[in-house]
Amino acid sequence: MHPLLQIIIASLAISGGMSVLWAVQRRIGNAGIVDVAWTAAIGLAAVFYAATGTGDLFSRWMVGIMAGVWSARLTWYLFRRVIGHPEEGRYVTLRSQWGDQANRRFFFFFQMQAAAAIFFSMPMLLIAHRTQEGWSGWDALGLLLWVAGIAGVTVSDWQLAAFRSRAENRGKTCRSGLWRYSRHPNYFFEWLHWCSYVPLALGVTAGWLSVLVPLVLLYFFFFVTGIPPTEAQAVASRGEEYRRYQRTTSVFVPWFPKKEAAE
Repeated sequence: MHPLLQIIIASLAISGGMSVLWAVQRRIGNAGIVDVAWTAAIGLAAVFYAATGTGDLFSRWMVGIMAGVWSARLTWYLFRRVIGHPEEGRYVTLRSQWGDQANRRFFFFFQMQAAAAIFFSMPMLLIAHRTQEGWSGWDALGLLLWVAGIAGVTVSDWQLAAFRSRAENRGKTCRSGLWRYSRHPNYFFEWLHWCSYVPLALGVTAGWLSVLVPLVLLYFFFFVTGIPPTEAQAVASRGEEYRRYQRTTSVFVPWFPKKEAAE
């Protein structure tokens, strides 16, 4: 199937699905379901691209499995955090700020997430049309980055959940495991996963476009919805205890912690 036709079909399907979920969030009062849907949409789009692409079978199977596994893990993780729980704070804030216009604005917000899902699935589309046959060193690098990214984000999520599950840690900052070496190891390894598709897209027509996804994600992590609001909330709730963590621990890339200077 031609890539343009694939994009049109995927866009219509994801936009329609987001419209249905927008109606659902009106009923249940939890816009957080958009996060679950966004992650699932990328995985479903990738599988669709792999199934209908014109590339060699190896490339299509590879990208379909890689993106499908990533999507299934994160979708299930977010599903357990969202369904049956109160609406996340950032959506509560938006609902309050938007007032009577909240439902209308959430509709456009859901549609923007649909567009973002299409953008983030772009590397999978490119790889699904790769004509290179067989295994290459670039494939090995991509798979290595993918395994490291999936393993790292899974372990960091598990370590944080285990820390928060203990009552004595309430109000404290997790400094164990990967969180000893990075204040946001989950963000870092999630970003590393997205870098894994870049070597796989090398040699494909317009394959350089795959670089845009990790670059855009890095921008969002550092300047929009990732690190700034997360750390602002942490400082507001934990004060000096979190500021000490900021002074001694790498913000993103895992690295050995610094020793805090004596006062």
